Amino acid sequence: MKRVILSIDCGTQSMRSLLFSEDGTLLDSEQVEYAPYFSDKPGWAEQDPELLWTSLIAGCHALKQRCPDYMAAIQGVGITTQRATMISVDESGTPLRPAITWLDQRKAGPVFKPPFPVSSILNAVGIGATLNKFQTEGKCNWIRQNQPDLWKKTHKYLQVSGFLNHRLTGRFADSSASQIGHIPYNYKKRCWASRFEPSSLLFPIEREKLPEVVAPGQVLGHVTAKASAETGIAEGIPVIACGSDKGCETLGMGVLNEETASLSFGTTATVQLSSKRYFEPIRFMPAYPAPIPGHWNPEMEIFRGYWMITWFKNEFAHKEVARADEKGVPPEVEMDRLLEKAPPGSMGLMVQPYWGPGHEHPDAKGAMIGFGDVHKKEHVYKAVIEGLGYALLEGLESLEKKTKVPVTKLAVSGGASQSDQICQISADIFNRPLVRGKTTETSGLGAAIVTAVGVGIHPDFSAAIDTMVHYDTTFEPNPDRSALYNKLYHRVYKRIYKRLAPIYKEIREITGYPE
Repeated sequence: MKRVILSIDCGTQSMRSLLFSEDGTLLDSEQVEYAPYFSDKPGWAEQDPELLWTSLIAGCHALKQRCPDYMAAIQGVGITTQRATMISVDESGTPLRPAITWLDQRKAGPVFKPPFPVSSILNAVGIGATLNKFQTEGKCNWIRQNQPDLWKKTHKYLQVSGFLNHRLTGRFADSSASQIGHIPYNYKKRCWASRFEPSSLLFPIEREKLPEVVAPGQVLGHVTAKASAETGIAEGIPVIACGSDKGCETLGMGVLNEETASLSFGTTATVQLSSKRYFEPIRFMPAYPAPIPGHWNPEMEIFRGYWMITWFKNEFAHKEVARADEKGVPPEVEMDRLLEKAPPGSMGLMVQPYWGPGHEHPDAKGAMIGFGDVHKKEHVYKAVIEGLGYALLEGLESLEKKTKVPVTKLAVSGGASQSDQICQISADIFNRPLVRGKTTETSGLGAAIVTAVGVGIHPDFSAAIDTMVHYDTTFEPNPDRSALYNKLYHRVYKRIYKRLAPIYKEIREITGYPE
């Protein structure tokens, strides 16, 4: 029997329990789906933490029923989760309120007001508004201001990974590579920030309310008797500190340096590097600690990203969804036919995919320009996919300016990467070869790599990657299509935001949306 690793990948819309062999083969998996959030007020996005735990239990039970031998051969457990979804718990680890997810849009009042003349200097150099925006997004600040009694009862303020790690081990410990969000963290040193560091001033969480952080690859606890009885995982199995879902995706695609970029075609679309150097990809946005010790993952993101495929499917693709149901195939298969129908460039239709504004473009809204009577549904869909490609390319160029190192290859993961059409369009837009992993569960594979090193199955990360990462398909750019996309990108797309930014601000002032 091969040695087996259990990866738990807790996403926004589902919990995936994954069994990997020591050579990176996905032996079996169980996905438990749930609604991404519930909303009691406009803009709120909350989740029941107990739903996440019961989903983990359900996934493990399903695996144990189907493949008890694999479950008995588990050598270690690794957890990777969505980022910036925060949970307040009491001393027993019981949630005191619903988790506030990363999709939540509520705003806190400012907690840090720089004294004069510091405030004037910050405003003069264009930093004041940015710092104010960051602290109003801190959900810890909102709880302190609106639920002070609950905050007093909060024993620990945890990421989803910290919550699940505690349920498995009984320890309030989490990976140093999982601490991504509005928290007092020093990303360069990979530890909690000291009292007077900027992140502590913006997010003043009492130190005793924060979990212990453990380096990736280290044991942060062992499965307790109680957790074993609930999940079916053997008591005493080590639980290894891993990292966030995006960081583990990058690792799961074998990205170890600045010459290869990891593209994540997920709910939030990202382009990420793995670097031994720490640098801010954009001002005041840190490079996140990577699941490989001594590395960071500088990143550029599109907040709503490939969620736009779901948006398009729900709003415009009812026929394709119905046809897919009749054929018993995923809706994306039928939607790929739309991409085949429309030519490269979508007959001049262009999309700027800012359906959710990001830190670099806080006033941005989405835009579609270039409509004519020739355009049909397939042109709109292809323009959406092309627009996401342009936005990610713009992010990659920003990273390359920082590193001074050209990226020569792309590695793609995430749900939308299952589409050959989307991968080929991306390769053409980036004008670089793009490789796709043999498994779509790349975040879980990344966690399995960290766990395999942590329990000694592989001696180091290089050996683990060489053994466990396997590629399925390479998409080579088409020169003619790349030339067309290059013209559209430089002569049209890169000019859209600058032209429309003043109009976005006017819309915001008139309608009050977004806040």
